[in-house]
Amino acid sequence: MATTYLHAVASLDGFIAREDDDVGPLHDWYFDGDHPIVPDDHADSHGGSPFRVSAASAAYVRGMWEGQSVLIIGHHQFDLTNGWDGHPAASDQVVVVSHRPKPEGWHPEAPFHFVGSVSEAVELAHRLAGDGDIGIGAGGVGGQALQLGLVDHVAIDDVPVVLGRGKRYFGACTDDQVLLGDPDVVVQGRGVLHLRYPVRETPSSTSREG
Repeated sequence: MATTYLHAVASLDGFIAREDDDVGPLHDWYFDGDHPIVPDDHADSHGGSPFRVSAASAAYVRGMWEGQSVLIIGHHQFDLTNGWDGHPAASDQVVVVSHRPKPEGWHPEAPFHFVGSVSEAVELAHRLAGDGDIGIGAGGVGGQALQLGLVDHVAIDDVPVVLGRGKRYFGACTDDQVLLGDPDVVVQGRGVLHLRYPVRETPSSTSREG
């Protein structure tokens, strides 16, 4: 079965953006190096500039993205990015959690699938992933997936900035304790620290064991 990663860039105090969705300096490291991590073909869909990072970050991010077959996001991220015009930086397929269907006439050739719940999204992603991995965007969708016991690893690109307030990495779904293991990946980049934690125990896994 495919491995699932909850993944996003975050501030030291755990925010992935300000309340108005401005990421501030959180993504500066994507454009602060000499090593590309994806082809430049669709740079306009990913912030207007090619991703060029430090050598350490390139090796880590490229390895994660090349292994990722499916990405799960929420409708808000889809709206903010316009689905990257049908060209996500990573993954062959994208599953969008939304109660709305794909917009009529929107890039009909793009491999985007719309489903109504997080559990449906993860189930479909596993069917689509084949031998690849599944990435899950942080925020509300990622937090729900974690609480449901559907996440194998939590990956955070930790940027040395304190935002003070904003949109949380785990969304609002943090009422119950989740235990993570020691990080099995620690990579020092330029302006970012890449961390990955295995998920040891979630509320759902605890209830299943009981």
